[in-house]
Amino acid sequence: MKYEIKGDSLPVVICKLNPGETLISESGAMGWMSDNIKMDTNMKGGFLGGFSRTISGESIFLNTFTCQKDMGMVAFPSSFPGKIIERNLMSGESIICQKKSFLAAEASVKLSIFLKKKLSTGLFGGEGFILEKITGPGIVFLEFDGHVEEYSLLNNETLKVDTGHVAMFDSSVTFDISMVKGIKNMLFGGEGLFLSSLRGPGKVYLQTMPIENLAAKIGQFYNFRDNK
Repeated sequence: MKYEIKGDSLPVVICKLNPGETLISESGAMGWMSDNIKMDTNMKGGFLGGFSRTISGESIFLNTFTCQKDMGMVAFPSSFPGKIIERNLMSGESIICQKKSFLAAEASVKLSIFLKKKLSTGLFGGEGFILEKITGPGIVFLEFDGHVEEYSLLNNETLKVDTGHVAMFDSSVTFDISMVKGIKNMLFGGEGLFLSSLRGPGKVYLQTMPIENLAAKIGQFYNFRDNK
């Protein structure tokens, strides 16, 4: 399979498939495809697989796209302003992502849920108790909000992140929460009481515009306009 990610703030990944090659995607993710691509909707992994995808923010059904002959093409556009990131995962390699970030992947990739072990992390970590776990082998495409900045953390190196800006991290990274220090910072700093704490080793991907923050800003604008 060959692919190309195009576009700026509204990107699309265009995949070219050889005969017999297959991609899976979130329901409704496909933008356009050539006539020699066969689409099939199924509940990959059975009922339990579909249920786990539902509670991790994805659809219960997945779409499968298989090239029937010659060179086929299928495109998956982003559903909101942001960036599409690709990861080529080795066998057994896993990444942990925010909910609803999965866009498409090779059929060999496995989707499952990731449960936060600590009660405090689930309550105050910004994404609830459930994240999405994606395991290789294979290429996976993920969509995130706004620009995405990548950091490679050394062993025990820690990054403090405002709630909601954590997009993805390697399974080797420890995800926890820490309380903001100082009463003035808590009350007037505008960052809330807690920050996400990411400790290496491993890669961390941070997003600049969490869609929840954007929705809140839009809501404030409409409330202000309605109150004028």
